[in-house]
Amino acid sequence: MNRRFLRAVAGTLALLAIVDAGDYALVRYRIAANRDPFGQAMVQPLYVIHQKNGKIDYEMGDQETAACIRSLFPHLGYSPCWYLNRHTEKRINI
Repeated sequence: MNRRFLRAVAGTLALLAIVDAGDYALVRYRIAANRDPFGQAMVQPLYVIHQKNGKIDYEMGDQETAACIRSLFPHLGYSPCWYLNRHTEKRINI
């Protein structure tokens, strides 16, 4: 039973590593072939202001454009476009 479970976990991790490596290779190929792998998403900043009396104040900022990458996983320091389009609120702690 333990051996079967360890094989399943190892197989799952290996499959995830292969998918991530393929995704990264595809991004690098798009950059090398002058195909733009980058996109843009609209993000709404939300400033979280911690006050001295323990209260928290929230202020909305102006909507801004964030650079993203068209891939499954984050690469090269950019978040995937599918993730930014679903999570449009960016919290900034002050």
